[in-house]
Amino acid sequence: MSADYMIVLERAEGNFSAYCPDLPGVAATGDTEDECAESMREAIAFHIEGLIRHGYPVPPPGNSTRTVHVDAA
Repeated sequence: MSADYMIVLERAEGNFSAYCPDLPGVAATGDTEDECAESMREAIAFHIEGLIRHGYPVPPPGNSTRTVHVDAA
């Protein structure tokens, strides 16, 4: 199975954390954005493998991102 899941990366104090809105409970951390994203990729793959192994449906990717410009007063 191959799919592109959106992850949200957040800067924390001293590292980065991430989560996947399409897969509640799947989260990861890392010292850099790239390390965090790679940890998240591995966490998503592990989670999906577990779902498949236990016969549960795999939620399809359904979220997306968009950047909006805001003029602050």
